[in-house]
Amino acid sequence: QALIPSFMHAPADPQSDTGPGVRAWIKQILNQDLVFQHIKVIYPTAPARPYTPMRGALSTVWFDRWKISNECPEHIETIDSMCQVLTNVIDDEVKNGISKNRIILGGFSMGGGMAMHLAYRYHQDVAGVFALSSFLNKTSAVYQALQKNESVLPELFQCHGTADELVLHSWGEETNKMLNSLGVATSFHSFPNLNHKLHKTELEKLSSWIVKKLPVETAMSNE
Repeated sequence: QALIPSFMHAPADPQSDTGPGVRAWIKQILNQDLVFQHIKVIYPTAPARPYTPMRGALSTVWFDRWKISNECPEHIETIDSMCQVLTNVIDDEVKNGISKNRIILGGFSMGGGMAMHLAYRYHQDVAGVFALSSFLNKTSAVYQALQKNESVLPELFQCHGTADELVLHSWGEETNKMLNSLGVATSFHSFPNLNHKLHKTELEKLSSWIVKKLPVETAMSNE
């Protein structure tokens, strides 16, 4: 057994900012669910909180930020409180028998940022991380944590559309290079003319990568 909690968030699409909404969105793109016989996929929903870029309006977001930019400081208080909540989700699955090295953390947009904080600061023993159309701020607490790190880190799979006007492609690239320089094995896939959305080829690539990181465990048998 293995597990993927997907912390997806699509601020441009109110239908997709809940767990069930994202699952429906992926199904629409792939014409099927993102399913694996041996892997459980969890789509948590972020809590509603006042969101500064929307003038404090309640929004279903993983954390607050001062603005959508990689130049400003992180809203570390809301990031850390959410890391605690999501750690409880992971711990519950571990109690149910899924080992940490059979868990992948990932997400779209803010969800990818959330996954990077969660994995590289708190759960460095997971199998991998994916971040789609995501970024970390230039002074991210993730970078600070990794400067002191000496253990083997989970691999990062990143995808980004070159036409993304909300989260710039260059921010994603910069994040990838920075993490790579701090000892993370990374891959980065650019999608020409894609804006801040998911894409069929991207989800297919992600699916292949997930199966590579979480292969079917061969049971001991006499067959």
